Amino acid sequence: MAITRRFALFGALAAVLSGCASKFKKYNGPEVTKIAVFKNSRRMYLMHNETAIRGYEIDLGFAPSGDKKIEGDGKTPEGAYYIDRRNPNSRFHLSLGISYPNARDIAEARALGHSPGGDIFIHGRGTPVSLLKRDWTWGCVAVTNEEIEEIYAMVRTGTPITIFA
Repeated sequence: MAITRRFALFGALAAVLSGCASKFKKYNGPEVTKIAVFKNSRRMYLMHNETAIRGYEIDLGFAPSGDKKIEGDGKTPEGAYYIDRRNPNSRFHLSLGISYPNARDIAEARALGHSPGGDIFIHGRGTPVSLLKRDWTWGCVAVTNEEIEEIYAMVRTGTPITIFA
């Protein structure tokens, strides 16, 4: 009888702890109606209309000054986009896809004779390298793994995002 109780207690404890370890959080606050990213100040805000709900310190592409023009330039794009996909299996913990490139980005890159690239995300840190230096991504917006868990729960596909210089 004592062994059965111990197994039941151990099983209950394991279930509770595994629930705490989940990277998928719940959110039931105000709707995030837009995201504002300010590259110069390295800040991102989740907004409900004109009110900031949350703010985050961010890392950017490894060449953070200026607008992304071509694939591989290490710059984070600037402009108006939207969240177009969700990746629960990202190698950077969790990620939200940004709809880069838009028609303007494609035209600019073609005029330079290059591809604009793609796969720009808001994501977590995922690798130890990200802890060693600032602005380490290939053009994405990075936050801590704990923060992307919160952001992933709060932001829906289709949410507009504006990235300012």
